[in-house]
Amino acid sequence: MPEERVGAPTIADERAALAGCLDFLRATAIMKVAGLDKVLASSRPARSAVSPLGVVKHLTQVEHAWFAQRLDDTGEPLLFSTTDDPDADFRIEPAETVETVTARYREVCERSRQILARHDLDDRFDDGRGEVMDARWVVIHMIQETARHVGHLDILREELDGSTGE
Repeated sequence: MPEERVGAPTIADERAALAGCLDFLRATAIMKVAGLDKVLASSRPARSAVSPLGVVKHLTQVEHAWFAQRLDDTGEPLLFSTTDDPDADFRIEPAETVETVTARYREVCERSRQILARHDLDDRFDDGRGEVMDARWVVIHMIQETARHVGHLDILREELDGSTGE
């Protein structure tokens, strides 16, 4: 069954508007791989080395990196990629399935929501590369990142089985 999406609020304060937009995009990413078996979800129909499920796995790592590692400064390593294997976040391992990858994404997104709830949008932090930014920037960046990849998922899904839609 496809992910139930709730549209972003059309009238809201800044936090609710940003969080609603990001949650809508997160649900859309999951919806785009719903109904695919592992073979299709892991296939790469474009010249790129990117598969639909790999995009969701990558989004999982990016969520974790920005909210847990940077905003909350947990000191945790990246979830999948390493210096020796920088593209591991796009690669689907034999034991991973559509269900396990999307479940992990949901868990990381929920943790991101909890982290954001503890922060004011004006809270500042060092991004680990010497640049100071605020929590608002993280949410906006994640909206951009997720929307970009949802666009990729649109194209990949249409190439795989002809499915189109919002």
